[in-house]
Order: sequence, then C-alpha cells, then structure tokens
Amino acid sequence: MDYPYVILVDNDDNQTGITGKMEAHHKALLHRAVSVFIINSSGKWILQRRAFDKYHSRGLWTNTCCTHPQPGETNIEAAERRLNEEMGIECSLSELFSFVYREKLDNNLTEHELDHVFLGITDDIPVINTSEVEDWGAISYDDLHNDIQKNPSDYTYWFRMIYENVNQHIIKINNDKS
Repeated sequence: MDYPYVILVDNDDNQTGITGKMEAHHKALLHRAVSVFIINSSGKWILQRRAFDKYHSRGLWTNTCCTHPQPGETNIEAAERRLNEEMGIECSLSELFSFVYREKLDNNLTEHELDHVFLGITDDIPVINTSEVEDWGAISYDDLHNDIQKNPSDYTYWFRMIYENVNQHIIKINNDKS
C-alpha cells in the first residue's frame, strides 16, 4: 500500500505542513516517521528484508517495519497499522525514543526524518505482505551485531544507526523486570 503524504515537522516534532512523500524525499524535507522493532520471548529480533521494488533501500535488511504517519493519524496508530500491513502482526507497542537523521539514499532521494521508535514483544509468526517485504528472519542481538559489523551494506542506514540504542532500551526493560 502506498501512502502518498507525509507530515512535515520542525526539530521539536511540531507539525509545519503536509506534502507528498516523494517531494519530501527529493527535497530532503524534515518529516515524521515511525520505526517498529519486534522481539520474541526468546529475545530474537524480527527483521524484514525490504522488497526489491521499494522506492529506496531495496532488498536491505531492517527493523520489523517502518512508515510515515498520515494526516490525522497518531504515531502509535501508524506503527500498529504498518506492522499489520507489512508483517501481519498485531501486538502491544511502546515508544522507546525519537531521533532526527538526514541521509542521502539511492535514487537521488534523502531521508530527513524525525523518527519515533517503538518496541513490541510477541511470538506471532509474521505473515509478510510480499509487495512490501521480500523476506523476514529472527536473529539474536549478538548475531545481528556481528553481521552488521561484517556486512553493513546489507542493512538500511537508519537501522544501523539505532539498533544499538534499541538494544540498550531492551536491556533496561529486562533489568527493570528482574
């Protein structure tokens, strides 16, 4: 499914307008995004490999899903919607943190996003939407970290940028439970 609009924001996440998704990526306009990370009860991370016909970062491994909230949609609603659309998963999500990044991508596009990062825990098996997702896998953090060190170009820029921060939040959550 293609969502044609993004919400433009300032560095404090105040909405400043709405524009087309491709315009935002061509002009490097700061816009709101969400990234969802799912782990299972064994602590394995559920990753997706982006479909080869995506408009950028084709065929790269990344977090469970990501999207842009649509006008009138909250961040959590967007995260839940996209998790179900791409991976066929419904579970409770909690926001961990947000961050701003800007990175030139393929196809003369630039991601300039204020990204809200969510975490969920479920043992549901993904049922992938093959128009969005090429493949999925479950991997331990240590194996993931080692593979990113050996093969960084196999992973999306934003994922490489935040996976260690996400892991620190997971460790803290687990420690708080003990």
